[in-house]
Amino acid sequence: MQGSRRIQALGLVLILACGTIAAPASAQADDPKQPSVENPHMHFWGTSQLDQCWTHFDVNDSAGSASEGYGMKEFSQGTQVEVDISCRIQSGETFKEDMYINQNGTITVEMSFRIYSADCTDTSECKDLTITLSRGTMDISQFVKSVETVNNYEDFTIQWNIPVNETMYRWNKSGEEPVVRIEYSAPGISGIECLIFDCTGEFTMFYSNNEDNYSVEANFPVINASDVGPGNGGDDGGIGGAVDDALPGFGLAAGLGALAMAAIGASRFERKE
Repeated sequence: MQGSRRIQALGLVLILACGTIAAPASAQADDPKQPSVENPHMHFWGTSQLDQCWTHFDVNDSAGSASEGYGMKEFSQGTQVEVDISCRIQSGETFKEDMYINQNGTITVEMSFRIYSADCTDTSECKDLTITLSRGTMDISQFVKSVETVNNYEDFTIQWNIPVNETMYRWNKSGEEPVVRIEYSAPGISGIECLIFDCTGEFTMFYSNNEDNYSVEANFPVINASDVGPGNGGDDGGIGGAVDDALPGFGLAAGLGALAMAAIGASRFERKE
């Protein structure tokens, strides 16, 4: 009888070990469109008309994006050059797990544009080139570059470094994915020079597959959920509700361990009798 219980206990221990070793890998880490420690770069895609913009983390998947690598809006001579577009995680590709980033890290956003408009005046409606990074519906940082420094019809690239703070540690799945909003408004050109030159206004945004090799991406200092320290993005400090995602199969392993210990204890109790 004692031998039988020892065998049962040993069997449970083996099941425990196998369950722990064979715990399923993170679904997020296996999907190239999802963020991970090895895949922290979010890429920008969109249509030729710049009426749609989306993001994901797979640099090799530009499906549906403009083949020329940019989106452009044109505005007739003298009309307001105005853009307001938000780039969100591609439909159907929302985060499968929460994203955690290093509390001592920096989010780096690189984007490239070409803009042609008039300068602002005291009477004109204007909004400087404004790029806002949001976590879901919460704005967390904003980059502003004045109209007069960007509207000369020359390509330019911005590099925007955002130090991580306490509002950025955790990006919850299906609700707090990154959103990048681009806004710009300035009067169109309508001077006498338009008798000779083409004064069509333009706003061009380059995508990650652009042919000029401009760097167009957002780099997040992603860390594993298991590396999150106390108070860094958890619900009440620590890893909080992310344990299930960080350690798949942990609950099952703990339960099997308890059963194994109970069987061993019963065997010892019978031996004493």
